[in-house]
Amino acid sequence: MRTMAPHDMQARRLRLAELTSGLGAGVLGLGIGVLFGGLLGGLGLPILVGGLVMHTRGMADKHRLENARGAPSLWWSTLLYWICWVFLGALAVYVVARALAM
Repeated sequence: MRTMAPHDMQARRLRLAELTSGLGAGVLGLGIGVLFGGLLGGLGLPILVGGLVMHTRGMADKHRLENARGAPSLWWSTLLYWICWVFLGALAVYVVARALAM
């Protein structure tokens, strides 16, 4: 069994920490939405658009920085990146269509 270099272990732990943080933020946001749904009822669309813009900017910047640093491109990471873009695009189409139907 090959042992992992300390740098590789740190990189994996960093990615796990980023994933855990991101998922935690999502669950936190869901919890806030559930708790304050009545108060935030009319703000759903602006909050959704704000989150969409922030997530898109953050992921695009992270991807650009990793490429500039020469980080190896993992097939599953690239796949998830593009699945996310497709999902965000579909969500944007849905939001615009729903706003036009109102």
